[in-house]
Amino acid sequence: MTGITISDLAKRIGAPFEGNGALVVTSAGEPKTADAGHIALAMDPKFAPALTTGAARAAVIWEGADWQSFGLEAAILVRRGRLAMAGITASFDAGLGLAKGVHPSAVIDPSVTLGDDVSIGPLVVIGAGAVIGDRCQIAPQVTVGTDVHIGADAVIHAGVRIGACAQIGARIFIQPGAVIGADGFSFVTQEISAVEQARESLGANVEAKGQSWLRIASIGGVIIGDDVEIGANVTIDQGTIRATQIGSGSKLDNQVHIGHNVIVGQHCLLCGQVGIAGSTVLGDFCVMGGQAGAADNITIGSGAIIGAGSGVLSNVPKGKAMMGYPAVAMQTHIDMYKSLRRLPRLLKDLASKKGT
Repeated sequence: MTGITISDLAKRIGAPFEGNGALVVTSAGEPKTADAGHIALAMDPKFAPALTTGAARAAVIWEGADWQSFGLEAAILVRRGRLAMAGITASFDAGLGLAKGVHPSAVIDPSVTLGDDVSIGPLVVIGAGAVIGDRCQIAPQVTVGTDVHIGADAVIHAGVRIGACAQIGARIFIQPGAVIGADGFSFVTQEISAVEQARESLGANVEAKGQSWLRIASIGGVIIGDDVEIGANVTIDQGTIRATQIGSGSKLDNQVHIGHNVIVGQHCLLCGQVGIAGSTVLGDFCVMGGQAGAADNITIGSGAIIGAGSGVLSNVPKGKAMMGYPAVAMQTHIDMYKSLRRLPRLLKDLASKKGT
């Protein structure tokens, strides 16, 4: 692996260094197990003692640390350790390891437009009219549908499926097995269904007989902005008539499901197994914890935070923190939970008073 000097690494992450800036490191490691070619990550004082047991000659360390006392030859001094890790890991990320050019086994329609310096792996299939931007990397067995547009510098891992007409911005990062542009889950019955009656009457009137379901095709496509990251086995359904949309800068963890017609704003963070039902709108900078879900046709305001495992069944105001099922204001949920835990004791007290 090609190395990088301490001075160059410090420049990349925008932090000062001290000591031997010409020292070359080839990867990052934990302080205890790092070898001489690693730069040890010890951005918190609690990790410092391990520097004396590992073999690293350089470390990323907290600002103001006496780095020489740990026997180091060089150190990069940082204020925010986790922020520094973003630049450090990017510097050592080997990417997909694909060779430049198109693998002989790839099947690419003659009408496809390929940008400069692309890397197309084995058994990739790209449909008619697709446009692939400059420096895109597409791993083995990826399928790109007809008329798909992918911006520059995409990194698309193995087994990804991108449906027809999807519009994807620059610097997209897609983990293995993701499916973009599958049909939405849309069905209808010949006459009003029991489900429709239950929804309209809140369960008071459910008289409709069982009927077969007729499929509503999805023709709206998917639009994804720039700098979006999509985790493994994420599914993003295309819209029924208008496109499902993912805003620039948003990050989707593994196994997230985005239903048809959903609009996800910019710079949202959706953790593992989040599910958003059809036609729901998320504002910018929303965060949803793992296994949280949102019902269909609601709006979650910009900057809202939804706690893990919560179920959002109605609109959420801008900037609100919510938790629970059904989701309520986070502090309210905590108070409710505390009250619920007190119930056995209260019932016991009541029983004892009744006995007296």
